[in-house]
Amino acid sequence: MRAAAKASSVAKVGHLLHRRLSSHKPPPPSLSKTLTHSSSSSSSGAASLRRFSSDGISDLRDGVLLLTEKTSSIHTDGEREKLRATVSALADELLTVPDHQEIAGVLDSCSADALFRRSPNGFASIELLSHLKSRPLLALEVFNWRRKQLDAEFPMVSEEYAKAIALAGRAKNVDLAADLFSEAGAVGLLETSLYNALMTAYMYNGLTKKAISIFEDLKGDHRCTPTIVTYNILLSIYGRSMLVDHMEAVLRTIDESKLSRNLTTYNTVIAAYVTAWMWDQMESTFHAMEEGPINPDVNTLLLMLRGYAHSCNLEKMERTYELVKEQVNDRQVPLIRAMICAYCKSSHPERVQKIGALMKFMPEDEYRPWLNVLLIRVYAQEGLVEAMERFISEAFCRNTMVTTSGVMRSIISSYFQCNAVDRLAGFVKQAEYAGWRICRSLYHCKMVMYGKQNRLKEMHEVLDEMENCRYFPTKKTFVIMYKAYSTIGRKLEAQTVIGMMWKLGLGYPGDALPS
Repeated sequence: MRAAAKASSVAKVGHLLHRRLSSHKPPPPSLSKTLTHSSSSSSSGAASLRRFSSDGISDLRDGVLLLTEKTSSIHTDGEREKLRATVSALADELLTVPDHQEIAGVLDSCSADALFRRSPNGFASIELLSHLKSRPLLALEVFNWRRKQLDAEFPMVSEEYAKAIALAGRAKNVDLAADLFSEAGAVGLLETSLYNALMTAYMYNGLTKKAISIFEDLKGDHRCTPTIVTYNILLSIYGRSMLVDHMEAVLRTIDESKLSRNLTTYNTVIAAYVTAWMWDQMESTFHAMEEGPINPDVNTLLLMLRGYAHSCNLEKMERTYELVKEQVNDRQVPLIRAMICAYCKSSHPERVQKIGALMKFMPEDEYRPWLNVLLIRVYAQEGLVEAMERFISEAFCRNTMVTTSGVMRSIISSYFQCNAVDRLAGFVKQAEYAGWRICRSLYHCKMVMYGKQNRLKEMHEVLDEMENCRYFPTKKTFVIMYKAYSTIGRKLEAQTVIGMMWKLGLGYPGDALPS
């Protein structure tokens, strides 16, 4: 009776699993048939499945059968490595299957059932699910196929359910994850690893309260005990939510128990402190790690590098970067951006060279508007007009808007220092059209520069531009005009400006200097 009840429970949740997978994105009718039928239906279907030729499947099936000739379980390291190689080959075949393509035919043709039956404790099934985690929906289809082979000689193991629950979380299907958890409990396979998997599924989908609720359920289950993995997940949940006090309480619980902190524990805590911008605690955790039995790994150093970059601690940032330069330059684009940002905010004497070296590792498709604006300001502050204009041009092309007056003033100063009034005038027109932050200083700077070059007509035209943008003359505006006329000895025009100032109640320009 008990076996019948288990079978009934498995069948019920199996139906739920099939329904949820099917409802996620229903496959087209032509793809719901077997591979044999699909291969003869159209030339396009045959092209998409060219890797599943009869020769390829036969080779893989022969490899599986060689491994499964023995009647005993696989025990030696050599046999395990052969099994891993066969599972890897099967995973490669499955990964070429288009989304929603029927995979049962591939698994049947490759003798996957025989492979799974001969591997110890679900080893092959678990390995295969791990290989397929980049395609969680595909992996769940494989898991569902595996469950259909269920019989007394071929029982499921808890780790298979744990993998499937985690995959459902990656597929953002937390309801399916919960159903699989319930099914495992119904057939007597509930272990701590399944609680951990469901907590992780909820955590990655932002369901913090549900994840914590599962932890409370675990503590109340007399059959299971929280492990260091459980507490690491809990640390991550609180760290992601910046609930530092709760995270530190979990750390104290770990230290008071018989459990020991591991590498994941330290990395999770450091990541939380980086997220909360608690630099002192970040460093103290790292030093405690160095002094203890757990050595930092590459991930630890990458976390510290991020923290030093965000805190603009350039000395330690550069020292850490030298230790992980190869890994950062290869694929850690967010870290490269963080380091560039740190240099942009600093007064480092070689910041332009440092930024240029890092920019070589930035892919073109990793454009970020905020970083573009920072680079405009840096090159403007350094007086590198051509480089500044390259980033300005890119901002215009990508519809990036500058909304801060500080950046605009840096651009103005850069043009003023090299006396490039025509380039400034062109920039002002583009900035007006693009909706950038326009300030009175832009026009005043143009007037000053036109005045210095005795281009008085163009200086007066700036007044019309200001009026069009609803910037009316101020005392500084008249002082600029007064200085321009006085410098070239045009006293009549200079006196006229003074008269206008008196008429408007702006006082005498002798006490004011243009800027």
